[in-house]
Amino acid sequence: MTALPVSAVRVTVPASTANLGSGFDALGMALSLYDKVSVQVVDGAAGTAEVSVQGQGAAALPTDERHLVVRVIHKALAELGFPAPALRLHCENAIPHSRGLGSSAAAIVAGVAAAFGLAGFDLRDKENADRALQMAAVREGHADNAAASLLGGFVVAWQDSGRFQAVRMDPHPDVSPIVLVPQAESSTHTTRGLLPERVPHADAAFAAGRAALAVHAVTSDPALLLAATDDRLHQDYRESAWPETIALVRRLRSAGVAAAVSGAGPTVLAFPPGGELPADIAPNGFDELRLPVDRTGVRVEPQA
Repeated sequence: MTALPVSAVRVTVPASTANLGSGFDALGMALSLYDKVSVQVVDGAAGTAEVSVQGQGAAALPTDERHLVVRVIHKALAELGFPAPALRLHCENAIPHSRGLGSSAAAIVAGVAAAFGLAGFDLRDKENADRALQMAAVREGHADNAAASLLGGFVVAWQDSGRFQAVRMDPHPDVSPIVLVPQAESSTHTTRGLLPERVPHADAAFAAGRAALAVHAVTSDPALLLAATDDRLHQDYRESAWPETIALVRRLRSAGVAAAVSGAGPTVLAFPPGGELPADIAPNGFDELRLPVDRTGVRVEPQA
């Protein structure tokens, strides 16, 4: 093993939304809401860390080497052939935790990106980006959120012979996401446990058609988003976990607004025609955020 060529980096990573209704575990989109992490190699015992956090999760997250970003940095550096150094991190978190906006994937991508930056590897190189995707997606278990945060834009993700893959595309300029974020948190593990082991063949066929339509709608014809985001695979099965979320999705769709549960919920993702939601459609307790598509993905800047 050799010493790290870069001693400090600053990482900016976008939030993400996954599924987009019909594309369960396959479709993702990066959103313009960011966590920022400053990482510095310092003198100290190998594998240790000092972490400060402001913003989301500031009162709850570990402030030592147990922090997720630190654990991912050390693991990724080992896979890249470098020792685990002592680190100092400062995290500025804007992505809400456990709301279906990819906070855990963003943390994992931030850690992987920081490791690549400290190792002197450019993530704009396709081979490096592919390797980073493997590292991030393995920790998530699927690649939709991780690929979106890593690559930006709109992604289709899949797994082939144990290897994660993703294709990035540019959304149509008229795709203008709005998210409605409740105060309640949700666990991906819990909501995934509500899904049945089998679904009717008709529902599977419906999902395949709508997911294919979603790729066309997002990239070429946003007028089709209402039909494209319709779902029969996962959202209704999870209604008991967040009934207000599902009720809001149904109200929006009845009003002609393309809407779906964002990731594992309970946030609602909407694509209103003309960029405006109907007045007073969201109940109290939901914060409305206009989040344009992030088209860049994670950014790594070496620091002096």
